[in-house]
Amino acid sequence: MRLLRIHTDDGLRDAVLTDDGRVATLPGAAEPFDPVRWRARASEAEAAVDFDSVRIAPPLSPGKIVCVGLNYADHAAEGGQQAPAEPILFLKAPDTVVGAYDDVVIPRGGEKTDWEVELGVVIGRTAAYLADEAEAHEHIAGYVLVNDVSERHFQLERGGQWDKGKNAATFCPLGPWILTADEVPDPQAIKLGLDVNGAVLQDSSTAEMIFGVAHLVHYISQFMTLYPGDVISTGTPAGVGAGQKPPRYLRAGDVMRSWAEGLGEQVCRVR
Repeated sequence: MRLLRIHTDDGLRDAVLTDDGRVATLPGAAEPFDPVRWRARASEAEAAVDFDSVRIAPPLSPGKIVCVGLNYADHAAEGGQQAPAEPILFLKAPDTVVGAYDDVVIPRGGEKTDWEVELGVVIGRTAAYLADEAEAHEHIAGYVLVNDVSERHFQLERGGQWDKGKNAATFCPLGPWILTADEVPDPQAIKLGLDVNGAVLQDSSTAEMIFGVAHLVHYISQFMTLYPGDVISTGTPAGVGAGQKPPRYLRAGDVMRSWAEGLGEQVCRVR
């Protein structure tokens, strides 16, 4: 099942994407993320409308977004860094989240705003100190497309932690929908990529991750409690702007298109 939210004159509404790619809205206002309740409400969906006729919102409002750095060996190599022995973790604030077709804004003082297409893991059950990777799978509600937009000048040249370069408003396009876990036989076999102004810059697969999805959910649960609606952004493959020769960064007017198999695509204009 593909779960999404749309903007309406009455506020946010939960919806599902039908098999023919149309949007069927659920009755009432959008509710806090609960995949079981969402699925149960799907039987009450209203008549479907064309996808292009609605404004797509982020499919959920995460409590927190846990990001994984340098989780593809080729991405670590393009930055001249060693592949990590353990996952590198940092956080993006919930207020960075925008929809799949919303603008991305270069922050004041930004000089090197960059792109990072990633697979997002949506948590469906509270997870703390999970015993193993098998148990981790039981806590995954689904998967979502993420663009971990980053300001490299803030992240890498201003000292301190990476968070400064990760948390500007609009720096986390999310969606357009959540694909439920039962629809994903192998999260380590999802192709994903990104282009800017039509030029393909990232084209890879989650098979190239250093630390797989189940490992990450299990690992992160040892350090923090994951709640329903939290998102883990699992890292990006090679092809980011900082890795181009010469480096290439986003400018006003650029259009990023990111995509992942089964998860749809995002089209975000930079301003």
